[in-house]
Amino acid sequence: MISQAQFDKEIEIIIANSVREDVGEGDHSSLACIPANAKGRAKLLVKDNGLIAGVEFAKQVFQYIDKDLKVETVIEDGSVVKKRDIVFYVEGSSQSILKAERLVLNAMQRMSAIATKTNEFVKKLEGTKTKILDTRKTTPGIRALEKWAVKIGGGENHRFALYDMIMLKDNHIDFAGGITQAINKTKIYLQEKNLDLEIIVEARDLDEIKEILESEGVYRIL
Repeated sequence: MISQAQFDKEIEIIIANSVREDVGEGDHSSLACIPANAKGRAKLLVKDNGLIAGVEFAKQVFQYIDKDLKVETVIEDGSVVKKRDIVFYVEGSSQSILKAERLVLNAMQRMSAIATKTNEFVKKLEGTKTKILDTRKTTPGIRALEKWAVKIGGGENHRFALYDMIMLKDNHIDFAGGITQAINKTKIYLQEKNLDLEIIVEARDLDEIKEILESEGVYRIL
């Protein structure tokens, strides 16, 4: 996985791009109808049972929109919630609250769904050493949010992108002429490029697993 600093930067990019996409030059509906000095207090009301996720993200969104917005957290990320629970209150400029509202709701609905589903699988594996891993099969543009949600649900982040781990799949193995050849080529590549990346190899059968185990330096077998 990428560093925490890189991950935080990804979240900043998501917020900036989402606000650009949704707000653009301004929320003209609110600007037309709501006085600039109007103050309000809103609450996040849970509509279904599950695991809540995205509270910390919501705080970042509110701060990005308006540093004077105040959030009172009632329920933290990763908590079990039921219908009609109140997760947090946000208070301040009414225009700012409305500007942030849709991004917060969209993100928290998606993150909570992912966290809830992840947690269902995590619970099924309680008492074992097996972990639930995520994938790169994420929604374009919001990968960091979805991987964050997996962590909140009790899962583990596998790899963030193509650049932070080596993952040798069937196409790489076939091009290289076999598993051992692919692993050896990868080791040479990492050495030449002075890269410190973990190597993951995807196996198609038990024979391939045996061959992978004969090579040193493989971090994980899929």
